Amino acid sequence: MSALCRVIQRGLLNCRPSCRFVSGQQDVCAASTAVRASSTSSPVNLSYDVFDGKGESTPLVFLHGLFGSKSNFHSIAKSLVQRTGRKVLTVDARNHGNSTHNPVLTYEAMTSDLKHLLTQLHIDKCVLIGHSMGGKVAMSTALTQPSLVERLVVVDISPAQTTTRTNFRYYIQAMQEVKVSSDLPRSTARRMAEDQFLSVEHSVRQFLLTNLVEQNGQYAWRVNLDAISAHLEDIMSFPSFNTTYDGPTLFLGGASSDYPEIQRLFPYADIQYIPDASHWIHADKPLDFISSIISFLQS
Repeated sequence: MSALCRVIQRGLLNCRPSCRFVSGQQDVCAASTAVRASSTSSPVNLSYDVFDGKGESTPLVFLHGLFGSKSNFHSIAKSLVQRTGRKVLTVDARNHGNSTHNPVLTYEAMTSDLKHLLTQLHIDKCVLIGHSMGGKVAMSTALTQPSLVERLVVVDISPAQTTTRTNFRYYIQAMQEVKVSSDLPRSTARRMAEDQFLSVEHSVRQFLLTNLVEQNGQYAWRVNLDAISAHLEDIMSFPSFNTTYDGPTLFLGGASSDYPEIQRLFPYADIQYIPDASHWIHADKPLDFISSIISFLQS
């Protein structure tokens, strides 16, 4: 068992690790837990998984996008553990996945949550990799806490107002209107939910349905739709910064992506594009995505 898992087991955090052998090369430890905040205000508990490599290099920390969860990056994390030997963490943002719900959903709050998590795990420096909303959290963290971020990878988002993909309000409304009977098999409940918002495009619908969970015999959305709805403008925007992050930075985009405002805030940024990839680059082109990250780590 890894040193990190042993530390967690000794009482730093509530952890029930499950270690498994992957492809005959690495012991990968996925430890789902939540860090308990020191107060009821901010920061909040964040759920995360640890995929524990044997190497001593700086760990990688993945942050997902809106309506996503830490599981979005599990296959990527396992591959990176095998290929780099590094520890990899995937993290649920507040109001997402298994993390704590809170009425506030701003980048200031999410950055504070992440700093608290890293402090509790005694991680004083990491390679931060964020997709979409998670990319904005990663940028905010690098700009406000640069000593925490050895390298930064931002996936298909820029440090500016998000002007595309404006159907989020409709997705929230469609999810809020879904009614699923209790005490049904999960497969039946999922079909019942899916039938109620067929107007949402298939790929997005399947992604949103990953948030349908059973709680005490009742089906519900694990994302905090009220908080997301109330703070959607905050999520689409980006805070104003007069500072810069001077560490190595990679902006990784799909073929049709555009990124304003990068050079001013991230003067050492490299911008790369992956052909034939949509907004979900890691899902569309996982091998290219992994290769780009490994090349960046080795540069």
